Amino acid sequence: MPPLLRYPTVDELGARAASLVARHPRQTRLRRVGTSRAGTPLWLLSVGHGGRQALVVAGPHANEPVGGATVLRLAERVLADPRLHEGADATWNLLLCLDPDGLRRNEGWLRGPYALGDYFRRFFRPGFLEQPEWLPDGAEAVTLPETRALLALQDELRPFLQCSLHGVDVGGGFVELTHDLPGLAQRVARSAARLGIPRELGPYDTLYWPELGPAVYRIPRPRRGDLAAAITEAAVESTWFHPHRYGTVTAVVEAPMWGVAAVEDGAPPADEETVLRRVSHTLRDDTRVLERLLARLRPHLPAGSEAARLLAPVDDYLLVCPGLADTWDPDVPDPVGTHPLPRLSTAHLAALRIAGRRLALRTAGLLHQLVTGAGHDPAGVLPELERWLDTWCDDYRDGCGARWIPVARQVEYQSRVVLSAFELAHRHTSGRSRSGESGWNTGATVPMHRE
Repeated sequence: MPPLLRYPTVDELGARAASLVARHPRQTRLRRVGTSRAGTPLWLLSVGHGGRQALVVAGPHANEPVGGATVLRLAERVLADPRLHEGADATWNLLLCLDPDGLRRNEGWLRGPYALGDYFRRFFRPGFLEQPEWLPDGAEAVTLPETRALLALQDELRPFLQCSLHGVDVGGGFVELTHDLPGLAQRVARSAARLGIPRELGPYDTLYWPELGPAVYRIPRPRRGDLAAAITEAAVESTWFHPHRYGTVTAVVEAPMWGVAAVEDGAPPADEETVLRRVSHTLRDDTRVLERLLARLRPHLPAGSEAARLLAPVDDYLLVCPGLADTWDPDVPDPVGTHPLPRLSTAHLAALRIAGRRLALRTAGLLHQLVTGAGHDPAGVLPELERWLDTWCDDYRDGCGARWIPVARQVEYQSRVVLSAFELAHRHTSGRSRSGESGWNTGATVPMHRE
């Protein structure tokens, strides 16, 4: 099977998996484990017949398509190396895409050429309550069929390892774990260095989370909180923690699309407070611009599910922006009950700058689609939206130094991290901690990955 030089679509994922099964019918199976809200099958590709189950979930976020290509690459690697299934008594269960409906809405930019402006103008990610990994009201209250399918799969397989495959649009690679896997940070560092992938040493997502090693973070246990906290901290109940009762190690593996070198600069900043003021003030200014444009546009929007689907994430983003700006601003007193900022590195400050701009660009891109999808611009907001989208994308490229990472390299990096997590979790959950005792090395059959 030729390597993927671009992101696969929903239909291509299914077709490639079916072709793999046709060529390897004894070692692979493809079964439908659920159906999306729009009626698209949720396909599970299984490789091997071992008693220990590994679960890899691609496409939990609609705008992060790298995972689909990664699971296809993993299937090929596992088939090529019996030590990864027979030798490990393992079965690899690869969910091709958890949110196929959302991925279809991103297909306008999946084929490339890949440019920041095109990506954000065609970007789609549903509102927080429609993202299938989250359980904000607990597993018993789940209504999304995609979420129910994943929970049922976790309960059926009781995997020793679950990997959730994510993509960072702008920034660097990092990993989030529910259990420590000693040695993973070193493996992430080696893979990132060989492939030219910046590691994110202070991600916005993990600002308040324990660090297990450079670019590896511990996911806190779920806790009840308001919607704004859930959106920004992602520490609500989730499918990451649902299989915890089975001893499952969950690894959330983030691979960047556009890399930024500054996110791996762990040095102390020269003037932290000045940068924080600039980032927070910029976010407030951008939010005011977007709120004004939305106020002009909203009265002209048609009623119906399409506009509501695009407005839901817009409202989510605008909900959290003022609170984030206050949290980051050194001149705003820390409100009672919130976390003070930890000691920040240059990498942290770069990540916060990227995060604030990301919220603005995503909001502007969704507003752009609301206008262009209607075929006319009764509020007259499109020219201004175009200018802001161009200006903010230029800042990513010229101000942050964002550079495109080819799809094949994104996939190679994410695959290597998953294979490393598999080996370490296999040893850990088998009670075998002595290096090399498992008898196989994830890089042995992949020349690029030899350490």
